[in-house]
Amino acid sequence: MAETPSTSETTGAPGGHEPAGFPPFKTETFPSQFFWLAVTFAFLFVVLWRVAGPRIAGTISARRGQINADLGSAQAARGDADAANGAYQTALAGAKARAQALAEANRKTITDEIDRAKAAADAKAQEDVAKAETRIAEMRVAARAEVSRAASDAAVQIVARLTGETVGTDDAAAAVRSVTGN
Repeated sequence: MAETPSTSETTGAPGGHEPAGFPPFKTETFPSQFFWLAVTFAFLFVVLWRVAGPRIAGTISARRGQINADLGSAQAARGDADAANGAYQTALAGAKARAQALAEANRKTITDEIDRAKAAADAKAQEDVAKAETRIAEMRVAARAEVSRAASDAAVQIVARLTGETVGTDDAAAAVRSVTGN
């Protein structure tokens, strides 16, 4: 009968026993690690120097050119904006001057119209006053005549009542005129 192998015999590592540890820290592999480090570094250096470097330099110079072009166009736009602002200020000053001249002309026109209206109103008022004074004078004359006539009539009636005599209207009017001075 054959003997069954034990569990410890079947799980063992073949080929003997090696010391455990992290391979990069093993001092026996340092020379090969340095060799591959130098080869990898040289390869990456050449790739960066010959391939990536020119691309990066091209991108940087393209960006620098774009920035310079943008700065130039910004300066040109600033110059255009300054020129437009100057033109705007000039136009604004001209518009203000025209507006002030127009306002002054309107003020003068309105003042002249007011003076003409005032003169017309004064003339109309003078005319109305003259008409009113004429009417008043006519009314005074009419009123005096009426008062004189009423006084004459009253004198005729008073004399007739007091003395019983009849006086003529011409005599009564002459008596009233002598008393009133008219």
